[in-house]
Amino acid sequence: MGSLFAELARRATTNARREVETYVREIPEFGILDTDPRAMAETLEYAVWFRRRTVELSPDNSQLSDDDLSCISAMGELRAGAGMSLNARQQVLRVHTALMLREINEATDAQRGGSVDELMRMMTWFAPQGERGIGAYRQGFVTALRRRLPYAEQVALLARSLLVGDSMVTELASVVDMDVSDYYAVTVFRVPDRPTVADPALENEIETLVKTRRVPVTWVPESGHVGGELVVLVPRPSGAGKTVPDLLPGPSDSLDRLPHGPDLSALVRDFAQVVDRPCAVGTATAPLADLADALERARRISRAAPLGRPSARLRAHTVADLFVELAVADVPFVDDWLRTVARRLEDGPDLLLTLDAYYQHDMHRGTTATALNVHTRTVDYRLRRVRGLTGIDPGSTHGVRVLSAVVARRLSGAWE
Repeated sequence: MGSLFAELARRATTNARREVETYVREIPEFGILDTDPRAMAETLEYAVWFRRRTVELSPDNSQLSDDDLSCISAMGELRAGAGMSLNARQQVLRVHTALMLREINEATDAQRGGSVDELMRMMTWFAPQGERGIGAYRQGFVTALRRRLPYAEQVALLARSLLVGDSMVTELASVVDMDVSDYYAVTVFRVPDRPTVADPALENEIETLVKTRRVPVTWVPESGHVGGELVVLVPRPSGAGKTVPDLLPGPSDSLDRLPHGPDLSALVRDFAQVVDRPCAVGTATAPLADLADALERARRISRAAPLGRPSARLRAHTVADLFVELAVADVPFVDDWLRTVARRLEDGPDLLLTLDAYYQHDMHRGTTATALNVHTRTVDYRLRRVRGLTGIDPGSTHGVRVLSAVVARRLSGAWE
């Protein structure tokens, strides 16, 4: 055995102890080791074992054996079974990898540079075997999650992992029998009056729908907002980001015409009916690596989108649908001006709802009247009333720009 490997063997116990101390110091979930001598001993024993196997295998570039991988997997399973979170698991892998590299550098320095050949042999072994070890650890972690968590929580864990780019998404997807797509339409259902306590009936209905639709779903509390959000990740074909760029103008329902993916409109209606509360829906499409940004865009769109009850008209809005309202929300003095216009319409007979139907039906008076179940002359009267109260003709270019934004902002609940 060369000098570098001998030095690493000599330091194995000291380095293992430093790793465990780092876990306790940097990862809150490991704080229990200070009060659980048995767990501390098991963690330290594992850390020493792994370093000794590294020194035994790396000189000849020998692979981790099946027994080695089983031992690593068992540790992942043990920690997941004890309730370790995905975030803590990521921190463990980061700390472990960083410390192993640091230990190699320290041992090299202790040998006054050591043999370049030995260092190269160590690094040649470290990368591929480290990857195999991490894979085994993840597999053990997932095995415990399958036993410990109900199906709905496993699906929610997959959804959250996709949104944060966790490396374990493939294993989690296999647990719930789903495939990982290259692209997703991150779709946010904003539900302002979602119950603050768990609703078993609602959760059961969502779980049943998830099993049918086979899409990752999770509830997310709205930070700084009342209620909550149901986040649904709808798989899209690999070319979705180019076919339907949600930042460019275009018909919002073009998302539904993409091949090889769930029908977005039907899926939105299904989930809205299960939620059975007023909600607003925003969606943004992105590749796997950019889902966190897509979630933020979809959230902002859902907050600008009008609230509605489950119906055939409820749909997922994109940036192309609400770019005016999204911009207005960030310019308070413009938003205040629109709100002043809205106040002038409050005393009129259903003027806001009439304007909403009017614009929803491309300013066609006949279909607007049918949708409202009134006579066409009633629609004409209300539109004249809007013009009289605001000085803005609803059918003019100026009217479309101003009054459609007024309607959307009012129906979104932003001014309540």
